[in-house]
Amino acid sequence: MRALVVVGLLAVLAMVFVVVALVRDTQSNAGGAKGCPEGWPLADVTLRERKDVKINVLNGTDQPGLARQVADEFTNRQFQVKKVAGEKNPIENIAVLRYGPKGVGSAHLLRAYFLDHAKLVFQIERKDDTVDVVLGGAFQQLATTTEVNQSLGDLGSPEAPPGTCPAPVDQ
Repeated sequence: MRALVVVGLLAVLAMVFVVVALVRDTQSNAGGAKGCPEGWPLADVTLRERKDVKINVLNGTDQPGLARQVADEFTNRQFQVKKVAGEKNPIENIAVLRYGPKGVGSAHLLRAYFLDHAKLVFQIERKDDTVDVVLGGAFQQLATTTEVNQSLGDLGSPEAPPGTCPAPVDQ
């Protein structure tokens, strides 16, 4: 009989805590663009699936055929490769990711394929959701699936770049 009284009392206390937590919830306005300054673009911070990511692969090295080779690897990994071309300016880094507000979530995923060693170039005026992947002289290979998953865990969630606001997330 005592056990039933104790369990009942614990259930009542649990309900009180839940009600207090819901009433005092300060995140009821989180996740939207409600506090966004006028004219700031909305950044799509949704982490995209590979099949939804559109990329242009550009060769910033003097190694012929590198962009095509890496584009084929991305295609095999279910990315949408839109364009394969050369880059006018040579790149010394492993890679450079150029993207706009609509490509924030896609660029975040691509960072993991370079183990977060790609240079990020956010272009606030860019209107499309395509990410330019510019391969540099230090590039050797894309990360394995296991390495990508570990890197994504280390990176955390995508964040809106400075000068933008996170777009409301569809639920």
